[in-house]
Amino acid sequence: MKEKTINLKEASFTQAINISALWCKEWGEDLLSDEVLADRISELIKTKNGLRGFFAYSLSDRDCYLLDKLPSSIIFMLTEGGEEVVEIVVKNLLMSSAQIIFHQRENNIEYKITSENISERCKDILRVLETKLVTKTINKIVKDLDNMGNSFDNSIKYDYQQKEFIKQQIFDIAQ
Repeated sequence: MKEKTINLKEASFTQAINISALWCKEWGEDLLSDEVLADRISELIKTKNGLRGFFAYSLSDRDCYLLDKLPSSIIFMLTEGGEEVVEIVVKNLLMSSAQIIFHQRENNIEYKITSENISERCKDILRVLETKLVTKTINKIVKDLDNMGNSFDNSIKYDYQQKEFIKQQIFDIAQ
C-alpha cells in the first residue's frame, strides 16, 4: 500500500492545522529538532492556507509549547516570513485581545484564559521579530481599528473598551 502524502503548497487550511499539530506533537516528544521543524514550517507558511493553519494551531493549542519556547531557529524562520507573518500575528493579537473583553463580559473564564494565552503568545512573537516591520504593521492596523471588528466581514465593530484594551496590549509589546 502506497502512503499518501500531502503537497504542502496545496494543503487546505484544515490540512495545515493537522500538519502543524502533528509536527508540534513530534517536536514536543523530541522526535524533531528545532531546525528540522523550522524548515518544515518555513515550507508550510509559504501559502496562505499554510500560514493561517500553522498559526491557528500553534497559537491556540495549550499543549503546543513551540511559541512559548521560541527556539532561535523558529525565530529566524518567522523573521524570514516577513510581512505576512507579522501581519497575521498582529491580527491574532487584535482578535484575541478583543475576545478577552468579550469573554470577560460573558463570564466565560475558560475561553478568556484561552484568549489570554493566544494574546501572550502573539506579543512574545512580535517582541522578537524585526522591530521596524512590527511597528509599521501595528501603526497601519491601529489607524484602521475603528473599521475593524469581531467578525470576518467586520460587521460587528470593536467597541470602545475592546479598542482601548487592544491598544494596551500593543503597548505591552514594548515591555
